Amino acid sequence: MSTIHKVAAVQFEPTMFEKARNVARLLELCERAAIAGAKLIVTPEMGTTGYCWFDRAEVAPFVETIPGPTTSRFAALARKHDCYIVVGMPEVDEDNIYFNTAVLIGPDGLVGRHRKTHPYISEPKWAAAGDLHNQVFETPIGRIALLICMDIHFVETARLMALGGADVICHISNWLAERTPAPYWISRAFENGCYVIESNRWGLERTVQFSGGSCVIAPDGRVTAVLDKGDGTVLSEIDLDAARARRVLGEAVFAQRRPELYPELLTGTFSWNPRDFFGLYGHEPWPPGKTSRVSVAQFAPGDDISQNHEKISVLARKARAEGAELVVFPELALTGLADPARRAQAISGPAADSLGRLAEELDLYLVYGLAERDGDLVYNSACLVTPDGDISVYRKTHLTADERSWATAGDGWTVVDTPIGRIGLLIGHDASFPEAGRVLALRGCDIVACPAAIKGHFSSSHAGTEVEQPKPIPTGPDPHHWHHFRVRAGENNLFFAFANVVDPERGYPGLSGVFGPDTFAFPRQETIAADGAGLATALVDTTNLDSVYPTNVVRRKDLVSMRIPHSYRGLVKVAAHNY
Repeated sequence: MSTIHKVAAVQFEPTMFEKARNVARLLELCERAAIAGAKLIVTPEMGTTGYCWFDRAEVAPFVETIPGPTTSRFAALARKHDCYIVVGMPEVDEDNIYFNTAVLIGPDGLVGRHRKTHPYISEPKWAAAGDLHNQVFETPIGRIALLICMDIHFVETARLMALGGADVICHISNWLAERTPAPYWISRAFENGCYVIESNRWGLERTVQFSGGSCVIAPDGRVTAVLDKGDGTVLSEIDLDAARARRVLGEAVFAQRRPELYPELLTGTFSWNPRDFFGLYGHEPWPPGKTSRVSVAQFAPGDDISQNHEKISVLARKARAEGAELVVFPELALTGLADPARRAQAISGPAADSLGRLAEELDLYLVYGLAERDGDLVYNSACLVTPDGDISVYRKTHLTADERSWATAGDGWTVVDTPIGRIGLLIGHDASFPEAGRVLALRGCDIVACPAAIKGHFSSSHAGTEVEQPKPIPTGPDPHHWHHFRVRAGENNLFFAFANVVDPERGYPGLSGVFGPDTFAFPRQETIAADGAGLATALVDTTNLDSVYPTNVVRRKDLVSMRIPHSYRGLVKVAAHNY
């Protein structure tokens, strides 16, 4: 059986109140893709009707049962061309409940459907939240999963589908408010090692400008085909073997998951007023927060600990001179990348003690990486050192294949309260696992400090879009349109301080940055380090207005409060498929 199949994303501008015209146009575009050889064709969210409905009464004439007249027409086309088609439409069930639905139709008719689980803006005026969670449909052309627009903001959705064996996620959307292909789309493909076929609408509807950018995204995050603006189809190929390898930056991430560390993913710590919840019974209340400057420092640690120490000292002093109160250094910054077990240091050793004195002298919080020796064991660790000499240690929980030859994995998370805010620690490869950042967000972290030594491609540029957007949404070229660790910040509504090794000759690209908690805030709340060794410093605000409820997104965490944790049990189980 062939593992390579041609696929297509359809881009289309539906017209409200003209369902017959919309369906006819979608059938025409789908047939064009089928004639070109596409075996899987994906069309936009609510493509049969348009999207911006006022209420149930207005959309009522256009809803349908599934199966029904519209799905029958697409089924005839699928049968004619022996292909599969995903259609977005408003559905009505036997109880007269309306849903925003994606339908997978094949040569033999209805294969399955997904009802949008995370409603956006006005949808609750007419649609119920979906009740069909995390399905994967087995077909002759691969294992197919469906998501609708806002669903993909949430790391748990795509992750559960990938754990269920999905080769390709068909994401249908009415995406707006940024250049596309959207960074969230790319990250969901990249972190799960699977394909994403993105079908987005374009055009203006009831003052809302939709972004287009329909595309096919490969498991390594490369966009293999894209249509910026206008009606049309984009074709590419998927290779099931590439998806089933489940590799992220060369690592077998699904085999490296730590489900025993993820039970908190089934909790909803932001479902209650978090200002009351964090500090309940007087236990570990949130720090009040403040406005401060945070720096990340990137350099290439060498083999000499004393020289690494001197680099840290110089950069720390420079960061303090720029007003920073927290500076994050790369993974293994103190002990170096080569032969870490041989250079491993005890936390109470002279080098670490000296950095404690530096933090006290500069009145500065320091986070740095080292190979830590504790008796007969060696860990890849990060230390957070406070100005008064306290040291908190995090031991990397997700080890790469190479690290397993010298390091022992840690068995828990580290969260530290400071005047700057609540800080969680991750190290490098940990951040490839969406579960890790999510646990820290659920614990109320304002900032994740992430020393890293990550090689490879985790950022890409955008040439600019012809789709006009209201100001201040940017439309021009952007060298860092997608940065995977910016997505980590936005999806968890926290600041992500990512300090990476920079050494291009050895494959370390740097691209360190401090990324803000709101992906859709423009200009972006972030700074990215330039090429070479140096600092990137950004303003971090963890304050709150005089209100019993959070007024700052980093404390309110909208994307965390909207999760559906009762459907996440699969995240704490071993994957059904072997990778």
